[in-house]
Amino acid sequence: MASRPARWTSVAGGVGKTTLVQKACDALVASGQSVEGFYTEEVREGGHRVGFDVVTVSGERGHLSRIRDIAGDSHGRREYTVGQYVVDLPSFERLALPLFEKVGSKDGTGKKVFVLDEIGKMELFSQPFIKAVRQTLDCSSCAVLGTIPIPKGKLLGLVEEVRIRSDVRVFTVTRENRNAILQDILSALRECLK
Repeated sequence: MASRPARWTSVAGGVGKTTLVQKACDALVASGQSVEGFYTEEVREGGHRVGFDVVTVSGERGHLSRIRDIAGDSHGRREYTVGQYVVDLPSFERLALPLFEKVGSKDGTGKKVFVLDEIGKMELFSQPFIKAVRQTLDCSSCAVLGTIPIPKGKLLGLVEEVRIRSDVRVFTVTRENRNAILQDILSALRECLK
């Protein structure tokens, strides 16, 4: 059986789950832990959210989505949308998918932490991403630190797969607990890495 990855989910957007992921990454790297993966970040212009970027742990950045008016022409490609956002699937896959190739590689540093922030509607348009997430969840050479959404409306297949896995621990992040829960998450990850 694979190591016990730690996961958490937030009650709603804007509660600070990505900031929590970043703080966990910083703490792990400071302790000498090898960390790979990505997180998603809001993009704001003039105080308004205009989209989301995917950002690797090493700092590379690419578009995940933009509001339809500023997303630009799809150049004849199929357009994937979530609400008012147009998902830039080629940009997401170009940046995120190569990170999964590093998961199983042995670099002499022991187990890695792989960050998946997040497994949500936008990311799930990518079939290669879904396959890579499943493979990563079954990988014994890493622990996974990820975020998944709270179910609202139609359930997302891969999200529910993650939620019900016996080797996944789900933390619910709220505005009230987001500062206190960091140590619990780090403890769970350290346990996974043993």
